[in-house]
Amino acid sequence: MQFFDAEATRAALPFDRLIPALRDRFAGGCEVPPRHVHEIISPIGEAGMDAAGRRITSLIMPAWIAGRYYGVKIVNIAPGNAKRGLPGLHGTYLLFDGRTGVPLAQIDGDEITARRTAAASALAASYMARENAKHLLIVGAGRVASLVPEAFRTVRPSIQRVSVWARRESESKALAARLQNDGFQATAASHLSVACGEADIVSCATLSTEALVRGAWLQPGSHLDLIGSFTPAMREADDACFQDARLFLDTEEALQKSGDLLIPIQHGVLRADDVRGTLTTLSKGVATGRKNATERTVFKSVGTALEDLAAAVLVYETGQPTTSY
Repeated sequence: MQFFDAEATRAALPFDRLIPALRDRFAGGCEVPPRHVHEIISPIGEAGMDAAGRRITSLIMPAWIAGRYYGVKIVNIAPGNAKRGLPGLHGTYLLFDGRTGVPLAQIDGDEITARRTAAASALAASYMARENAKHLLIVGAGRVASLVPEAFRTVRPSIQRVSVWARRESESKALAARLQNDGFQATAASHLSVACGEADIVSCATLSTEALVRGAWLQPGSHLDLIGSFTPAMREADDACFQDARLFLDTEEALQKSGDLLIPIQHGVLRADDVRGTLTTLSKGVATGRKNATERTVFKSVGTALEDLAAAVLVYETGQPTTSY
């Protein structure tokens, strides 16, 4: 069995290889059963720790390619870890032989999740963003947001300028400085409304529970990428973002999970049959992405174990393991 730590996992997932791997897997398909969610409560109390701090939410996400690979991602979310001085989320990926069940690899799940999430949005942008898009706006300054510019420029080399907006200006400036060190022409944006009006692509990667981006701010021909809203209570875009725009999803499951979609549906602004395609139909060539330079496009993702499996297979088949045992 091979072990890939965070560094080895990251090195095996450059976006110029990961994005095509996702495209191939969406086109080829795999089995993705519903994820399991378990609440694990510790009976042992800790000083200053309430009931939420004693809880771990464990997500178990399986997927397999019949006769080839079987993989499971386990993500543990511990809200109390902030008080313990530990990260609140830990992920591990286990890859097995799909015929024998023999363990093949243990891979860093946090790296897989972050990089496949950015890569899925970039894959969508390859179908939906204008080919001459030059200005990318990042809404958010977390781990996934920091990866979006590199991923998007893989599919749209025309991107020259990156703006960053976050609720805390210090975080916007910090990420902009990091992107400058990586060779991007990056600046922190002071006003979200102005930045949205100037951008060709707006990518949101936040944990917001209220709309941040407004459709009235978006220019004709722009592409809106919505990553963050993965529960019914979360939202990054207002109803107007979906009006007169072509909407695409990573999977149809997004219609049941994301407040970005559920709330406009409840308001009568959006219908399920307004969806023009998914990453599967786009990758198969069944659906058509952008049709002209002036229409607005929107992509909403909630994540799928298919993406995790595609990334894990790429790590196993092409990466250099940290160790084997």
